[in-house]
Formats: sequence, structure tokens, C-alpha cells
Amino acid sequence: MLYHKEYRRKSPLQILEDLYRGSRATRARHNAEALLLAGIDAPATVGGGKLPGGREYLFTSAAPGEGVDHWLRRVPGAGAAETLRQRRQLLCALGTFIGRVHATGFIHGDLRPDNIIAALQGEQFHFTLLNNERNTRKSPTPGRLLLRNLTQLNQLPPAVLSRTDRMRFFSSWRRQMRDLSTIEANVLAREAYQLAMRQL
Repeated sequence: MLYHKEYRRKSPLQILEDLYRGSRATRARHNAEALLLAGIDAPATVGGGKLPGGREYLFTSAAPGEGVDHWLRRVPGAGAAETLRQRRQLLCALGTFIGRVHATGFIHGDLRPDNIIAALQGEQFHFTLLNNERNTRKSPTPGRLLLRNLTQLNQLPPAVLSRTDRMRFFSSWRRQMRDLSTIEANVLAREAYQLAMRQL
């Protein structure tokens, strides 16, 4: 199964940006390839081309599974023991995955939960990052960019994602971020939560 995405130029400024950084379609393809080379799942590019008016398109492989936001809304925080176990497993696995992404130096351009596809394969969750055209890679990773990604991930209402859920994710994320001090990690967690709540 293939996924089609079209990239439109939104402003004259974007034309200049495309000349300097490459078009959005080119960046999406290159960034996905960089993730795949690092062992992080992203949709593989199958083909692409140009359209009139400076538009471009890509065909990519479709990622199996559903957005993390759908998983969390469908698997509530209270219920049967098996439901709770699966929810906790999802949050811990997601924290490990995003921690690995960040520890490798990648910052996603828009790390909202619907840009992360989760698939339960056997007893393990596997994740795929979508919409990678605005990703960056920096080492060491700036704290302000980590904060931006963590804030984006936190932008689900408390009815969907409790504080306990957030801490479960963050604890798994923190274990991958060995270069962060405990103080730095705690500040990031607190600031990301507060910013996300103000933006809801």
C-alpha cells in the first residue's frame, strides 16, 4: 500500500528557502533516509515528481498501525487489567523510541502524537515517524529543541493523557538520554507539561 503526499509552495519566502535548503519534498525524502539509516522507522520513498506551479509529490510506503493519539483515546486509563497493561506498555515503548530518536541527534519538525504511528506486532510496539520534512539533526541536541518536541507530544488533554501517563513516558525517555543531568531532565519535563497545558 502506498501513501501520496503533495507539497505546495505557500509563499515567496518558501521559494527562497527551497533554493537554500532544498524543496520540502527533497527534505522529506532525505530526512526519512537519514532516519532509516539510523535504524529509526520512517516511510520509505517509492517515487515522486514535479507538478505545475512549483508543486511536488512523493509516493511513500504506508506505515502499518495507527497514530499514537488514536491508541491513547481508544485505550483509556481505567478499565480491564489487560487494557491497562497495554496502555502502559505503549507509553513505555513510546518513551524509549522517542528517547532513542533524540539521543541519536534527531529533532522532529512537528512531533504531535498523530505524526507517530504505533503498531502492535506480537507483544511489542513498533513506531514510525511521519511528516519528516522539517526534521533537523544536531549533536549535542539543544535543550530548546528537545523542549519543543516534548511540548508537542504533551498536547493531549488530561482526560486522554494523565500525569501518571506522562511520567511513565518521560521515565522511559529519560533512560535513553544519558547526557542529560537529572536537573536538566526534570526542568524539561516540567516546562514541557506547563507549556502544553497553556497551549491546549
